Amino acid sequence: MDLFSLTLHEIRDMMRNGEISSKEVLDSVYGRIEAVEDKIEAYLTLTKDYAYEAAESIDKRRLKGEKLGDLAGIPMAVKDNISTKGIKTTCASKMLENYIPPFDAHVFEKLKEAGAILVGKTNLDEFAMGCSTETSAFKITKNPWDLERVPGGSSGGSAAAVAADEAYFAIGSDTGGSMRQPASLCGVIGFKPTYGAISRYGLVAFASSFDQIGTFAKDVEDCAIILNYLYGYDEKDTTSLPIEFGDFKEALNKDIKGMKIGLPKEYYDKGIDGEVKEMILDGVKVLERLGAHVEEISLPYAKYAVPVYYIISSSEASSNLARFDGVRYGYRAKEYKDLEELYVNSRSQGFGSEVKFRIMLGTYSLSSKCYDTHYNRALKVRRLIKQELEEAFVKYDILITPTYPTIASKIGEKSEDLVAMYMSDICTVTANIAGIPAMSIPCGFSKGLPVGMQIMSKAMGEADIIKAAHAFEKNTNYYKNKPTL
Repeated sequence: MDLFSLTLHEIRDMMRNGEISSKEVLDSVYGRIEAVEDKIEAYLTLTKDYAYEAAESIDKRRLKGEKLGDLAGIPMAVKDNISTKGIKTTCASKMLENYIPPFDAHVFEKLKEAGAILVGKTNLDEFAMGCSTETSAFKITKNPWDLERVPGGSSGGSAAAVAADEAYFAIGSDTGGSMRQPASLCGVIGFKPTYGAISRYGLVAFASSFDQIGTFAKDVEDCAIILNYLYGYDEKDTTSLPIEFGDFKEALNKDIKGMKIGLPKEYYDKGIDGEVKEMILDGVKVLERLGAHVEEISLPYAKYAVPVYYIISSSEASSNLARFDGVRYGYRAKEYKDLEELYVNSRSQGFGSEVKFRIMLGTYSLSSKCYDTHYNRALKVRRLIKQELEEAFVKYDILITPTYPTIASKIGEKSEDLVAMYMSDICTVTANIAGIPAMSIPCGFSKGLPVGMQIMSKAMGEADIIKAAHAFEKNTNYYKNKPTL
C-alpha cells in the first residue's frame, strides 16, 4: 500500500492506531515527490530538514501518550505567497526571489501548532495574477492528468501537488477563483471561505478586498477537518470576523432532503463547454435524487462580474504592489542614474508582464480621468451583484454552477489571448465579489480530464456547502480517480 495515496483522515487513523509513524508517512510523501516532481514541477522550495525535525517531534509526543489533533504529523504544502518564517516566500516573482520572511502567516502558525508538517512551498502565477500558473518567473507547473496541459491558477502548484499525491492537503489563496479553478482542472477539492473567516495576515496582498486563504483536499471530509484549524478571529487582520465557528465535521453525513438549490441560468449559457455543462447538470440530478429541490434562477448582474472584478482587483493591485520599489526590500536594479531610474528599472526588471499589465490597468482606473467612470462605477455594480446574491440566498440554500467553462487547456494555448484567459474567471469571480464561501468538487470527466462543480452559499453558509458536497461525494466515485504518472 502506498501511504501517499491515502486521504488525510485515513493516515490520521493509522497513526492514532500505532500502525505507522509520522516519519514513515513523510518518507512516503518525499519518495513520491522524488518520483514525480520532475514531471509536475509543483514545488518551488522543499523543506526536508524542517519537515523531518517536525515529524520526529510529533512521533515523540505520540509515544508519550499525548493526545494529538487531526492534523498532527500530516504532510502539507503551502502556496509560496504565504509567509513562512525562515523559509523563502517568493510569490513566484523575481521581485522576491530571495525574500525570507521574519514572521509566519497566521494560518501557517495555526497549522504548525496543530502539528501539520510543511513539505514545501508551491508554485503559482506571479503574485497570484493568472489562471494557469504560466506567469511564474521560475517554472510552469503541469497538470497531473495531462502533462501538456495547465493545472489552472493561480494556485496551480498547490492543486497539482494534492492531485499528484505529493501532499495530503495544500493551502492556497483565492482572489477570483485561484483555488477553485485549479481544483476543477486537477480533480481535487478546492475551498474558498467567507471573506474574513480565515485571517489574511501573512498573505502577500494582491487585491485585499477579494483575497482569501483556503485549502485543497483529496475529499470533503479532509476539507472539513482542515477548515476547523483555519477558521477563527485574528486581531492582526482588521478584516477578520469576530465570530465563533462550529465544528465543520458535524456537517458531514447529513441528509439533504428538502435542501433548496438554485441554478443561475447565466452560468450555463454561451462560453460554457457543452460536455462541462452536461457533467454539472448530471451532478445536480444526483442531489435531486437525494431529495434536494432544484430550480433555475436568474442573476442578471452576473454578466458584469468579470469587468467589475478586473477593474477593482487591478486597482487594488496597483496600490498594494507600489511597495516594491527597489529601495526597502525585493529586487533592486544593478544599474541606475538616479532615484527615479532606480524605481523604473527595479520594477521593470523585477515584475513579469502580467503583473505589469495589471498594475498599469489599475493605475489607469484610479487616475483622476477614469476614477468615476471606471473604479467608482465598478464599486457600485459590485454592490448590486452582492445584493442580488443576498436576495437569492433568502430562498435557496446553495447555488450550483460550473467551476470552469472548459477542461484544462494546453500549455501556451490561452497565454496570448488575454480576453479568453480573463473570461475563464466568469464562474468564480462572483463569490469573491460578494465575499461568500464556495467549493469546487470533482463531478466527472470530459475527454479524460476532470470537471469541477461549484457550490456557493450565503456568507457563513459553509456548513450547507459541506453537507451538499459530502452527500454528492458519497453517491459518486469521481474523487477516487487518480492520474497515471
